[in-house]
Amino acid sequence: MTAGCARARIPHASYTPGDKMAQNELHRQSPPSCGKARPDTEFTPAQELFDNVPYIIMSALGCVILLLVFGASGNSGIFAALYALYAALGALWIMVFVCPHCRFFGTRMCPCGYGRIASKLRARGDEKLFVRKFRRHIPVIVPLWFIPVAAGAYSLSRECSPLLIALVAAFALDAFAVLPLAARIYGCAHCSQKDDCPWMKTGK
Repeated sequence: MTAGCARARIPHASYTPGDKMAQNELHRQSPPSCGKARPDTEFTPAQELFDNVPYIIMSALGCVILLLVFGASGNSGIFAALYALYAALGALWIMVFVCPHCRFFGTRMCPCGYGRIASKLRARGDEKLFVRKFRRHIPVIVPLWFIPVAAGAYSLSRECSPLLIALVAAFALDAFAVLPLAARIYGCAHCSQKDDCPWMKTGK
């Protein structure tokens, strides 16, 4: 689907008979790939929150793991706070440097809501740079997935803790299974940009 096709849609709520005829004509003239586009569905704030739940759970579990691992040192609160700050800034980093180049920038068609928030922080960027920006900036947040696991594994190598084992297992399940699966099924499955998105191409 082309960017021009995505921008040409008219929200259903504002349709008039004339708009409907114009929209039908646009669909008729569009290339075949436009048939793969996500319907004109805007996500509600509740749906946006639902899409972010796995990331929120991952961040919370990461903080708890670090609290437990570094509890004896007296610095556990600092490490947990730094991890929480990293998680928040990581999301902000994506909004600032990746989202402006997405086709859903500034709309409610972004399932996680990042595109809507990003439009308040940056001007729209060049959609042709989306793949390049995605590949360049996503590695910034990748350590979030591994810091708690590494800290937990190190602590468990020194002393066995059933609670820590359970927390690390829950973190790994959420971070490496639930989060990517939820993104692919709920947020990305019908995205018109999925054919160009490096995230959707991984694991193929």
